[in-house]
Amino acid sequence: MADHVPSILIVDDELSMRELLDHVFRRAGYRTFVAENGAQALEALRGAVFDIVLSDVKMPRLSGTELLHECRQLSPDTVVILMTAHGTVEQAREAFKLGADDFIQKPFDIDELKLIVKNAFEKSLLRREVALLKRELGDRTRLENIIGRSRPMQEVFQLIQTIAGTNSTVLITGESGTGKELVARGIHACSPRADRPFVSINCGAFTETLLESELFGYMKGAFTGAATNKKGLFEAASGGTLFLDEIGEMSLGMQVKLLRALQERSIRRVGGTEEIPVDVRVVAATNRDLSQMVEDGTFRKDLYFRVNVIPITVPPLRERREDIRDLALYFLKKYGQNRVPPITGIAEAALKHLENYSFPGNVRELENLIERAVALEPTHEVQPERLPESVLRYDPARAASAFDLPEQGIHLENFLMEVEKSYILQSLRRTRGNQTKAAELLNMSVRSLRHLLDKHKIRQTASMFRESSPARTGDSSEAP
Repeated sequence: MADHVPSILIVDDELSMRELLDHVFRRAGYRTFVAENGAQALEALRGAVFDIVLSDVKMPRLSGTELLHECRQLSPDTVVILMTAHGTVEQAREAFKLGADDFIQKPFDIDELKLIVKNAFEKSLLRREVALLKRELGDRTRLENIIGRSRPMQEVFQLIQTIAGTNSTVLITGESGTGKELVARGIHACSPRADRPFVSINCGAFTETLLESELFGYMKGAFTGAATNKKGLFEAASGGTLFLDEIGEMSLGMQVKLLRALQERSIRRVGGTEEIPVDVRVVAATNRDLSQMVEDGTFRKDLYFRVNVIPITVPPLRERREDIRDLALYFLKKYGQNRVPPITGIAEAALKHLENYSFPGNVRELENLIERAVALEPTHEVQPERLPESVLRYDPARAASAFDLPEQGIHLENFLMEVEKSYILQSLRRTRGNQTKAAELLNMSVRSLRHLLDKHKIRQTASMFRESSPARTGDSSEAP
C-alpha cells in the first residue's frame, strides 16, 4: 500500500477547472484522469477502478450525486468528494447520506482541497487494511470446524480460500464421511455470499418427482396436495449457495432439468410457465466416480462438465493419519463437556489405537466412536476399553495380507462380487433388515443399496432378516 500511487478521476464541465485540478494533483504525485461530464465519468468507472473521484455536483446529462450513486454500485471502496458552487448545509447532508466521503464548496483554497483529498484517501486505505485483516481472520474462523494440519487438508484449505470469491460451480468428491458438506459450508462462509442462505439437499433421498418439487418448487394445483404455491430450494437459496449432496444419485430425467437450470440461471416451478431468474452458487458433492458414470451412461456428460468446473477432492482419513489425534480431541471437547463430571482427556494408549486404525467410515466414524466412548466412560479420561473390538484388534499388516494375491491367481471380478455381496448381507444381518441403517454402515444411499440388492439378486434374501427379527416399529425406507 505504501508504494501505491493513487489515481484520481476529475469530473467537471468547466474546462478551466478541469485543467487546474489536473495540474495541481499531477504535481502532487497523483495519476490523474479527467472527464467533462458525469456520463463520461461513468463510462470511465465502468472500465477502470480509481482510488478517488473528485466531481462537481451540477453537470449536464448526469449530476455529481447521480454519479456518486453509480460509483457506490460499481466501486464501493473508491473515495468520492463532491464540489459545488451552490452549496448548502442541506446539500452537504444529502451528499454524506448518499455515501460521499467529503463535500467542499467553490471557490475553495487549493491547499485545503489537497488536504481533504489526502485525508480521505488515507482513511480509505485504513478501511481497506482493516477489512482485509477481518477477512483473513474470518476465513480462519469460518474454517475452524474443518480440522486438519496434514498436507492434504492444508491444500484443501488453500483451495477453499482461493475459489471462495468466485461464482464458479464446485464439485466436491470423496468417500462417505470425509466431511464434504463441511467443505461446502467453508466455501460459502469464506465467500461474498456468506450473509445469504446456505441451503443443502441430499439428492439420493428423493424420488425424481419429489426432488424436482424440492428444487424448483410448485404452483397451486400442480398435483394432488399442492394447495398453495411453494418456493423451491433454488429460490430459497437466492443470493447464497445451494449444496447438492449425492448428485450422482440423481436420475437421468432430473439431470436434464438441473442442467437447464444451471445453464439458463432460471427455474420453472412444477405446474408453472413463468421463468424465474435465480442468483445461486451451486456446490455439488458425490462419493461416486462421475467420470465412470458418464462412460456407463448413468450420468450426463454435459452436466458433468457443468458441475465439475472447480473440483475439490477431500482425502480419506487413512491418508491423513496425523489429523486423527486432533479430530479425536475436537470431538471429545464437543461431547465430553456435556458429561457430569466432564470427560477431559483421552488416554495415550487409546489414541495410539485410533491412530493405528483404518477408519473405513472416515471422520464420521471417528466422531461416532468418540461419542460412544464418552457415553460409556466412567472416569474423567477415555480409556482403550471403551473403544470397539474392531479398533482394538485391528492389525494393519493382517488387514493388508488379507488382500495378498494367491499364487494361483484369482478371478478378480467374481472375487469382488462376492466381497460386495458378503458385506451387504452382513450389514443387513447386523441391522435386522433395516435398509436405511445398513446403507449407513456401507456409507451409501438407500437407493444405491437397493440397486445392489437387485444386482446380486438377494432382495428376497434381505427380506428374511426382517421376517426373522423381533417386532419393531415400521420404517418407510424398507418398502421394496
